Amino acid sequence: MSNNDRPSGGKPRGEQTWRDVPIDWEALEDAFENNAPEVHSYLHVPTGDVLRIVDGVADPQMHARIAADQSYLRIEPVSSREQYRWMERFIPMVDEDQLQQRLTRAIDGKGAFRRFKDVLMGYGPERERWFAFRSERLRIFMEAWLNAHALNPVKRPVWVPDLVEGEGEEGAEVAPQPDGSNAGRRPRNAEALRRQLRDIIEGLGSRELENLAAFGEFLRSRRPRASAPSREQAAPDVAEEKEPEPASTEEPSSAKVVTKIRAAAKDG
Repeated sequence: MSNNDRPSGGKPRGEQTWRDVPIDWEALEDAFENNAPEVHSYLHVPTGDVLRIVDGVADPQMHARIAADQSYLRIEPVSSREQYRWMERFIPMVDEDQLQQRLTRAIDGKGAFRRFKDVLMGYGPERERWFAFRSERLRIFMEAWLNAHALNPVKRPVWVPDLVEGEGEEGAEVAPQPDGSNAGRRPRNAEALRRQLRDIIEGLGSRELENLAAFGEFLRSRRPRASAPSREQAAPDVAEEKEPEPASTEEPSSAKVVTKIRAAAKDG
């Protein structure tokens, strides 16, 4: 680790008592990256959760209470100047000369961060390399900050819902399949599944969350709407309600010809 990658300042270790904290690394990384002046992030030491307060949205009294609470630590994000230097260091690592030139032009002037990301959107492998490079830089700052506050990161506990026999959503049971594969099983409670999903989400990164959100929107779009039944669902009802058309009393033209021939034969 080079000196240039270390954040300045911080408390010396001294004889502080180290505390084990189940750090939410993804949330902490977002807090260190987001240096918007209206956003204030705090680490809740007992749980390792990150609380974000936005000026103009959060209650000012709640903000004051959190700031005065000893169980919360204010997170100082990485400065824009330092994050800009990360982009400058990453550009020479790009293999393609044309992409290097585009990235160099992108970081020139106001809006450099947005333009830099926009250029990388069309280069999947280099975009992934940038995310890994940036995460490594952020992790260095986070670990230095945790050391300065005598916090020892430990693995976060994973909560798994217990399945109680006979308990299911609205007391429903699962009918056993012919092959007996699900015999004796009960459906999980919907709320328990939601809690499990929330625990899974906490361990995902920003890119995985984007994919998960897109997939969730896809699943929701496939659900049928009660107010607008599909054409296939409405077709049987329409067919049942449609009155049969009365049979025509007029003979077809071919039948008329046959009738006239038979009448002529009788007259003859």
